[in-house]
Amino acid sequence: MIKITVKQMTAEDVEEVFQIEKLIHPNHHWSKNSFYNELSNKLASYWVIKDENNKILAFIGAWIIFEEAHITTLGTHPDFRRLHLAQILILKIIEVCYKLMVKYITLEVRESNIAAISLYQKFLFESIGQRKNYYQDNGENAIIMFTQNIWYDTFKNNYNKLKEISNKAEIIYDE
Repeated sequence: MIKITVKQMTAEDVEEVFQIEKLIHPNHHWSKNSFYNELSNKLASYWVIKDENNKILAFIGAWIIFEEAHITTLGTHPDFRRLHLAQILILKIIEVCYKLMVKYITLEVRESNIAAISLYQKFLFESIGQRKNYYQDNGENAIIMFTQNIWYDTFKNNYNKLKEISNKAEIIYDE
């Protein structure tokens, strides 16, 4: 078991996040400036997971606009997949949403990314449509996914169940 810390992303984290982003999306990825700009965006909430050596393993970002959150990016270093790090970060974003009285969460995902779609479905995201030719690198369609109202019992009960499972990991929340 690895010991991890979940903390807000800072400017000092951008270089390492950018390197993970390039590993995940070698042909079409966010620029360093995009990440720096997000850190100064008042609508944005960005988080990283670090190991005991302060190495970044995963990251997530979302925009919070009134009653809706839009997950803009989520990435896990390829060497640390299957450790439920993305799940822990989604839980963190949901926690932020509860604190800010957000009602809905949305995102776009490549239609070929079955692993990500399955993860989002675990959190009760549902497909509500498609964005044709959304991804610039290959023209792939994006599936638009949306949650029901996160304050509804069905969503809250599922969130609490997933949070309980994740709490078995050795996680430190550093806010």
